[in-house]
Amino acid sequence: MFRSAYIETYNKGLLKKKAEQARKILASCVLCPRMCKVDRLSGETGVCKTGERAMVSSYNAHFGEEAPLVGRNGSGTIFFTHCNLLCVFCQNYDISHEDCGEEVSDEQLADIMLALQKSGCHNINFVTPSHVVPQILSALNLAAEKGLCIPLVYNTGGYDRIETLKILDGIVDIYMPDFKFWDPDIAYKSCEAKDYPEFARNALTEMSRQVGDLVTDASGIAQRGLLVRHLVMPHGHAGTREVMHFIADKISKNTYVNIMFQYRPCGKAYQFKEFSSRPSDRNFDEAVKSAREEGITRLDKPRRVFVL
Repeated sequence: MFRSAYIETYNKGLLKKKAEQARKILASCVLCPRMCKVDRLSGETGVCKTGERAMVSSYNAHFGEEAPLVGRNGSGTIFFTHCNLLCVFCQNYDISHEDCGEEVSDEQLADIMLALQKSGCHNINFVTPSHVVPQILSALNLAAEKGLCIPLVYNTGGYDRIETLKILDGIVDIYMPDFKFWDPDIAYKSCEAKDYPEFARNALTEMSRQVGDLVTDASGIAQRGLLVRHLVMPHGHAGTREVMHFIADKISKNTYVNIMFQYRPCGKAYQFKEFSSRPSDRNFDEAVKSAREEGITRLDKPRRVFVL
């Protein structure tokens, strides 16, 4: 019978220790590859513009996620305000770049998790969590004490440090990273993170080590494993062929991959010719073909997203 990883970690008393370990990092924050080294415990903020407390933009049962996460009752998404990546084309620009959200205490965040579980959600889906790992762990310790038991999804842009991910070993059930760009120059133009491809490769490798390929129950609901997202971008700027080759060669050909067709110029995208147009149907079809040719066949059902 499936049991969420953090339950055993909590029962051993290790969850609280991990929360304390992560919180200490906030005093000179190096949670993510930005390595800002600001004292977030004293109110200083770095790239993510987040201090001691996490900020939440919204939370709900979400039905637009991948099929193994949504099931019948939805994925219990918690959208954290701000981001450590800050892509110029972000479709949630008001959340990631601006201050759309409210600060929450650990107790409030725990109550949000419990409310989503009570509503019937199949999992707790932390959206953009890389900069608030300590806050998540502190709240999770409280929620587990009160009966939280559904799987946890770490829904990240892929710009994560291995050192932080190792703290999450034995906590996260389902890792769902993006692998956005293969080309360091494109990564720099998008988010001033030329090292993104390197960190994404290392992050996926560590995530796979922890949880392996995606496992679902008899109803097709995700229980544990890795699920990778890859957004098709105009003019092939995402480097789909190279990303899929890496996943097939270095991670697993059985990796569950969602090749996404919903890119549209948002935020400041129109200021950059590389990001100012939508990908064509041909771009999407070629991306899927590339994945299959590289040996990736466990693909989320392709869905077109129309913007009116």
